[in-house]
Amino acid sequence: MTRMKSWDAIILGAGIIGLSLARELRRHGASVLVIERGEPGREASYAAAGMLAPWGGDLPLSLQTLAVTSARMYPEFVAEVEDESGDKVDLRDQGAIVFFSEHEHNEVPEGTALLTATELAGLEPCLSANGGVAKLQERSVDPRALARASFHAARHHNVDVASGSQVTEVRREGEGLSIQTTHSHYSAAIVVNCCGAWAGQIKVQGAEACSIPARPVKGQMLSVIPLQRGMLQRVVRAPEVYLVPRSDGRILIGATVEEAGFDKRVDPADIRRLHQQAAKLVPQLAEAKMLEAWAGLRPSTPDDLPILSATEVPGYFVATGHFRNGILLAPITAQLVGQLARGIQPELDISSFSLARFQK
Repeated sequence: MTRMKSWDAIILGAGIIGLSLARELRRHGASVLVIERGEPGREASYAAAGMLAPWGGDLPLSLQTLAVTSARMYPEFVAEVEDESGDKVDLRDQGAIVFFSEHEHNEVPEGTALLTATELAGLEPCLSANGGVAKLQERSVDPRALARASFHAARHHNVDVASGSQVTEVRREGEGLSIQTTHSHYSAAIVVNCCGAWAGQIKVQGAEACSIPARPVKGQMLSVIPLQRGMLQRVVRAPEVYLVPRSDGRILIGATVEEAGFDKRVDPADIRRLHQQAAKLVPQLAEAKMLEAWAGLRPSTPDDLPILSATEVPGYFVATGHFRNGILLAPITAQLVGQLARGIQPELDISSFSLARFQK
């Protein structure tokens, strides 16, 4: 057993939420350790599509303020990460083409006009129009590049990282918190659980009310290389499927939403169905070469809202359960939970995301 080491703050989980929070706390002078059970940035962050959509049929209204604020933060957020890391993050601002289902027509954002077939053809000639279509001012980002750059930016700020080390228990000791992992002991005044779908697996000694009801929601996706590079410039969202172009020529196609526990296996039938649905929107994609297929585990909660919260254990906080919006909400989560952990009143009201809502 190695000797006890101590930091001002320990972040559990090195996904985009944990890494962004580590940077935020370090920038305010705290010494920070990030503990990651596997490889940093290789779970939900690695599997995500990266649509920065502050409006959408699957975005709860209670998240709207956080989502819009976080989306506005993204250009500066990415610029800082790129500057600190020396890495390039593929942030695109060409917007999104959204195909609305019949019941969504009344939910079109105010001031957004539906496109005519001629207007759509002028924007994205490859698309096959069907139903109500609008162009929204949205961005997208490559989550893999963002997570990698965020890790390098955190290391640039001298954030310490212990990877391949699974946390088994958190306990209150004296004025601080002790972290037991499979390899060592660590201690800090502040601990933030950012373990995504695994957040509920960490035991907190003597604090049953700290039980975190996080669960995994599986999502399968694929990426293809079309025969014509650059044929699609904008994100395309439809009720059955979405397409996300990358600057390197790839197009991501997603995604399933499955209650499958921690199963990350890829089902060829599901991937084939996603590819076929994409080809209905862009017929040329039927001939596109599949590059990769994968599955990720989105962290969700019983009400599909995040937990951004202090707990009954002094110094122990939670930032998880972002479901399909973890990439979008990373900047605002880092800011607000960083303020909470530093004993500052958060700039936005996050009371509806308290862990206490599950303990009534």
